[in-house]
Amino acid sequence: MKREIVQGEYYHVLNRGNNKQPIFKDERDRIRLLFSILYFQSPQTLNNIPKRINRYIEHRMFNTSEGVTNKILEERYVELIGFVLMPNHFHLILRELKAGGISKYMQRVSNSFTKYSNTKNKTSGHLFQGSFKIIHIKDDNQLLYLSAYVHRNIREVKGWKNKEHLYPWSSFQDYVAENRWGELLKTDIILEQFPNKDKYKLFVKESGAKEECQTSDV
Repeated sequence: MKREIVQGEYYHVLNRGNNKQPIFKDERDRIRLLFSILYFQSPQTLNNIPKRINRYIEHRMFNTSEGVTNKILEERYVELIGFVLMPNHFHLILRELKAGGISKYMQRVSNSFTKYSNTKNKTSGHLFQGSFKIIHIKDDNQLLYLSAYVHRNIREVKGWKNKEHLYPWSSFQDYVAENRWGELLKTDIILEQFPNKDKYKLFVKESGAKEECQTSDV
């Protein structure tokens, strides 16, 4: 049965590499997928993506004008609440703003990155293992738990346990320090429930979310 995605609701969305294989070969690959996750929230077309990736490599920021960003915000069909890029999969927290928005967004993100990866590596075929998985977030408690789960996810990778807030390919640092992406990453729905960012950081640290999950590839 096809799952109905409802406007205004929040969802946990994830996808992984075909046969659970790594989806990144180097930092540039991670930057490319990060760019897609951030800037494909609307139908807005962005040119010179390789140049923007180079800009990020040199300055840790994408060369995107305020006008373009505002256009994305005006037309977007999803809101990005949180994310983490893992070696062979990624997790997103999304809110559906327009009918079919999450499906359009995920199709654009997946197709764009697959085309980029196949061109770069002179390969062909599917990079991701089928369609994305999606789980409806039913209430606020589940949303908070999911936020902690996503932001603790990297702790299963060697060298990152208890340093999750420093991982550059996650939104955790945007929650506990400066938000690098402004309105492209909507942190309010989570942070407004805590007195300050330190309290949220402590909540994530003490949640135990990752320890309770027995599925290693999710």
